This record gives sequence, C-alpha cells and structure tokens, in this order.
Amino acid sequence: MNAQIPPMALRQRAYSNRSSDYFVRVIEDIGRALEPTETQLAALERSYRSTGEFLVNCPEFDGLLVEIHPQGSRELGTITRPSNPERSGFDIDLVARLGPTAYQKYGPTDGPARLLKDLFSTLQRYADQHGLRLRRWERCATLEYAGGMCADIAPIIDMPSFVALHGDLHGWIPDRALKQYQPTNPRGYTREFNRIASISPVFTEMLKSVIAMDSAREKRAEIKPLSNPGDVFGRLLCRFIQVLKLHRDVAFQGTSLAPSSVFITSLAAAAYEQLAPLPHANPLDLLMHIVTEMPRHFSVGPGWETDEWRIDNPTAPGDNLASSMNTSQRQQAFVQWHEKLKDDLADLFETIELQLGADRVIKKIDAAFGAKASSSVQTAQMERQAQNRATGRAPIFTAAGITVPNTSRSHTFFGD
Repeated sequence: MNAQIPPMALRQRAYSNRSSDYFVRVIEDIGRALEPTETQLAALERSYRSTGEFLVNCPEFDGLLVEIHPQGSRELGTITRPSNPERSGFDIDLVARLGPTAYQKYGPTDGPARLLKDLFSTLQRYADQHGLRLRRWERCATLEYAGGMCADIAPIIDMPSFVALHGDLHGWIPDRALKQYQPTNPRGYTREFNRIASISPVFTEMLKSVIAMDSAREKRAEIKPLSNPGDVFGRLLCRFIQVLKLHRDVAFQGTSLAPSSVFITSLAAAAYEQLAPLPHANPLDLLMHIVTEMPRHFSVGPGWETDEWRIDNPTAPGDNLASSMNTSQRQQAFVQWHEKLKDDLADLFETIELQLGADRVIKKIDAAFGAKASSSVQTAQMERQAQNRATGRAPIFTAAGITVPNTSRSHTFFGD
C-alpha cells in the first residue's frame, strides 16, 4: 500500500513566551549533550588526520588525490550520538576527493568498481596496521576505530557543473551496484545548508532568555580541518534538526525503516528557509510550523512498485535526496512517525504551557527523546539552580519547573 500524505492541518496555536523560552533552553541542553566533548573531538580529529595522512601517501592515488575533507552532520552541526546504547563513539563521514584527471584512470566501463576496490584495499592496509575493522558498502568503506567511532569514507571525483547550484564543487561518486558514477556535491550541500541556517527568523515577541543560536613543487593533497564546533553547533536550525533526529532514533530503535538523516535534514532546512522569514511568536511556534510543513517539501510521483518520493538536490542535478525512502514500508513508516512527532511535541508543549509539573515535563522528554536527553536536561537544570544559589539568585519554581530568577541572600547553612 502506498503511503498517504495527510493534508496539512491548520497552524497550531502559538504558545507563550515562557513556554518557548523553557523549551529553547531544553533543546539547547539536549543539543549540548549530543555533541562530542573536547576529549572526543580531539580523538575524532586524531583519527581523521591519521586516516587522511595514510590516504595522502598511498601509491594507488598518487597524483590524483586533492583533499580529504569531512561531510555530513559533523560539518552541518546536526550530529547526534549513535542510537545503539552499546556504542559511545561518534560517526564521521569523510570524502577522499580526487581531481578530474582521476577519471582517465577510473573511466566509465569498470571504473567505479575499480575505484572502490582501490579505496578498500588501501584502507585495509591501514586497518591491518592499526587493528581496526573495515566494512565495504556500495559507495564507501567504513572504518571502525577504537572507542566506538566509525568513519564512512567515500571517493569523489571532481566534475564541475555549469547548471548545478554551487556547481564549482560538484563531483561524481562511484556506485558499485549500479556500476556507474552518480552526481553528488557534499561541499555544495554544506554551503547551501549554511546559507539557510544563517537566515534570521522573525519573532514578533521579545524572548525572555537569550541563547547563542545565531543563527611548482610537487603538490600534496590537503587534509581539511574539521569545522570549528563554535561555528556549526548551536544554530537554531541545527538544534531543531538534532531534536527531530533524536526523536526518530527513539521511535525507530535502530530499525531499517527509519527515515534517513539527509531526508530529515533536507525537509527541515527547506521548511526553515520558507518559514523563518515569516512572523512567528517565538521559536516554539516556528518549530511546530516547520514540523507541520515538512511533508510539503518532497514531491510524489508514479514509481514501479510504489510512489516515488523526490527531493531534487539543487547542488547535484539527478541526485534524489529522498531515494532511500522509495519503498512502501519506509513511506508508511515516515507518515506514522511524522504524526507521532507532532503528537509528542504537542503533548510536551501542553505539559509545559499548563504548568503540570517538572516531573511530568521530564517524563515527556524521556518518552519523546530518550533517557539520555531527559537526564541531560535534569543535570543542566540542577547546575543552573546551584549557580543561581551561589550568586544569590534563588529560583522560584512554578508548577512547570520554569525558573523565575529572584534575588535572595546567600546562605551558608550554618546559621547567621
């Protein structure tokens, strides 16, 4: 049975600034807990650079490799922890970028398969040297590092396009199953996402709390540094997407029917680009509008066995960012998840708005976003309470657990 996309409901009512302020603080607490610590970032950087240096110096790609650079959620600032509770590390996506001359070696006949084979054999030597596990996929290879971190490494040949948005960054990625190259543009996608994330939303009411969410000689291949965490983490759009991905992870519990991250990210970014310039009462109002409108941002057409869902990648014409969704089971699962997402968010927001108690708010967070999220919110709240007490600003808790600062004298608990 083909999935049926329900018509868009009327806009939900705008929630109070107090509720929005509280929820913005909640998603910031959750977002910070999802991000790598400084120690984890350092380990991520070391592993990334070590693998990059090995590829730069390998004979298979001598004179062909231009750059090793990251892509995906780490670069966008939408990273989340793996949903598998047994894993503590983070995943990172890397690109082994080759110049256009690489196409002369890896031409159109059996070139895609040979390119992937050379990448795999090179990485296998690295894995053997460092005692790592290596897995092969249709378009990339995955290195599993110590500590639970995984790196998906894909080869891409530069192939600039005159018709693509950010076409100067356009390339081709080999697909072993299709036995051909496919258009791709991870750097262009990141550039376009950053443009959208920089759009300042229009809020008609002043926020009570402010959170930083602003939004020659022999040529050697470059290993591009990871983006500065401060430049990509904490943007409002990124926080929204982290929340959506986290809800997906909890709802699907690692099953194969979960919508892909690029699908969710693309829908949310498209909705944000359209809605952020429009007046909204506050961030909570904007988030609910984005979630409601997400299904409007992919097209539905006839397919072989089910409807074909499409999100045309403007930075790589021919690349369908919704291609992973084109089974009837995945489409139906998305429709059901989207309804659950709206219901869970509305339920949480009503609990906050009606001031039904801090414990009930935490339980709603736990049900929607998991135990790690609820624990991070509780921990952050306790730390803020301690800081308020230390600075003589005792929090007065309403029934919803929302802090209203109130000046008080310090207390040593030893009497006056």
